[in-house]
Amino acid sequence: MAAMTGFETPPHPDRPADAPVVAITGAGGGLGRTFAVALADAGWTVAALGRTRQTLEETVVACRGDGHLAVVCDVTDRHSVAAAFAQVTGELGRLDLLVNNAGVPGPTGRIDTIDPTDFDTTVRTNLTGAFLCTQAAFTWMAAHGGGRIINNGSIAAHAPRAGAGAYAASKAAVASLTVSTALDGRDVGITATELDIGNARTALLDTFTTNAPSEPTFDAADAARLLVSVAQMPTDVSVDRVTVTAAGMPYLGRG
Repeated sequence: MAAMTGFETPPHPDRPADAPVVAITGAGGGLGRTFAVALADAGWTVAALGRTRQTLEETVVACRGDGHLAVVCDVTDRHSVAAAFAQVTGELGRLDLLVNNAGVPGPTGRIDTIDPTDFDTTVRTNLTGAFLCTQAAFTWMAAHGGGRIINNGSIAAHAPRAGAGAYAASKAAVASLTVSTALDGRDVGITATELDIGNARTALLDTFTTNAPSEPTFDAADAARLLVSVAQMPTDVSVDRVTVTAAGMPYLGRG
């Protein structure tokens, strides 16, 4: 089945059999679940990927309606990723959108205090995981008419906080991966977007703002609304990079 070339939101909850399909990594909670629910409400069929079946099934329930899928997947393991995407496309019949959302905050502290093993773990999850999922989705999309990939990046890729070197480095690499994906996808109808989010209220944010509790935050549902608007664009429209932050947060020129 070819990927969609444009999409109007059908009335919810009557989701048609040919509704577009999104695979979301890290969908067991946080932004991943928020993204999943927002896309389901907009008429998408959701494949929720993550490591823990119970939390994935809770996400599927939160999405309401039939047809959504919980898929256990370790994004750092290429065999697990291959099996997960084979399950998604095999059971749902199509893949129109990948949201690379799985990520870890990594170790915090001055650069000379970071354990190299913790650094490696951060890179494997945030970067290698995004690469493996992109590769799997890209392969299927290229053979079926195209699609869209949205990477949950971070403003840390371009304006990192002190004491978060592992996370910032991994997200900077994801930003480059996004551009490379977009370039490689031009001839096969695949677009890629870097969605940089600053201070959406999630458990991940707590890791970075413990020492800055006065920083403004915003509702993660608003970030999800933005993601949905990008996802709903026709596939002949490319949205290369979008930044959304809490108004007044220390972002521009921070350091």
